[in-house]
Amino acid sequence: MTTAEYVRPVESDVTEWRQVAAATGPADRAAAEAGVRLAYRRAGLREPERIRWTASPLEAVRLVAAEKDTLGSSVRDAVRNRPWAAEREALHGELGPDGWGEHWNATGARLWDITQALASRIRTGVLEELAGGRRKDEQSLRLVLLDAVLGQHEAAWLCAFDTSQGGPLDGVAGVARAAGWWWPYEREAILCERPTELHRDEAGRLDRADGPALAFPDGFALHAWRGMPVPAEFLQELSALTPERIRAEDNAELRRVMLEHYGYDRYLDESGAVPVHRDETGVLWRIRLDGDEDVVMVEVVNSTPEPDGTSRTYWLRVPPATRTAKEGVAWTFGLHPDAYDPERQT
Repeated sequence: MTTAEYVRPVESDVTEWRQVAAATGPADRAAAEAGVRLAYRRAGLREPERIRWTASPLEAVRLVAAEKDTLGSSVRDAVRNRPWAAEREALHGELGPDGWGEHWNATGARLWDITQALASRIRTGVLEELAGGRRKDEQSLRLVLLDAVLGQHEAAWLCAFDTSQGGPLDGVAGVARAAGWWWPYEREAILCERPTELHRDEAGRLDRADGPALAFPDGFALHAWRGMPVPAEFLQELSALTPERIRAEDNAELRRVMLEHYGYDRYLDESGAVPVHRDETGVLWRIRLDGDEDVVMVEVVNSTPEPDGTSRTYWLRVPPATRTAKEGVAWTFGLHPDAYDPERQT
């Protein structure tokens, strides 16, 4: 089979699996349990004697860690890894290296970064909550996490393969469409509910200023601002920020979050900052921060008036080494200052 002959509804698959990866709300427990049993049968295994539900990956890891001796050996390789590898090998053989690369770029690659980043944050959150920095506990919990099938967060690679009824991946895909993470063992399978909330920015990063960016029914939650993990109590402070509080923050990353939320222009105005350079392109401002690199901004006025006749002011963050406004504006266009001529900009 050539690449041209291998025709699948790629765009609809990507759309479907993107929605699966971002799904929130109660799991379809009946469909998920049917998918688990089917995945075991597809792998040539007996169905699990028992299926138990948990409210989050945190609760599931805690349960598995406490009862692993009674669950039997992990069968993750049999129900997930082997059929996945077989499907990939078959499709790679049909399409060839170049055709496989094109197919992956058109399907799974489009979901890979956001699903993997989210799964990584969940793992980190679980370890922080349960291990509390204790290395021995962290090592054993990591092993439990390695037994997990990621359910809806397997969307990237499931998107690249045929998951229709009757195929080797239909059981795994059935669970993914209906539930969150799950742990397959010889005697039992442990399943998780999906998140109750998921908030992301335009780049797909976890992002919320007034609550958890990701939350599960049992209260397990992750807080983040534009992808950066932050403590829950930190977000509660954002509505009452002052320039003095921002300057007093010792953590440089959290201080950057404060500045972004507060607004660089507002901070400059209320902190009594003065410009360090001015020319025909704009005004250069510098915020000096203890223990961190300077924040340097160029204030520019849009040359095209708004419908009401006013001209909008923009603030452009530029590298700390910037010395003139023109240098900063040129940098935003990827140009050397000598090559930047505003009269030629269109």
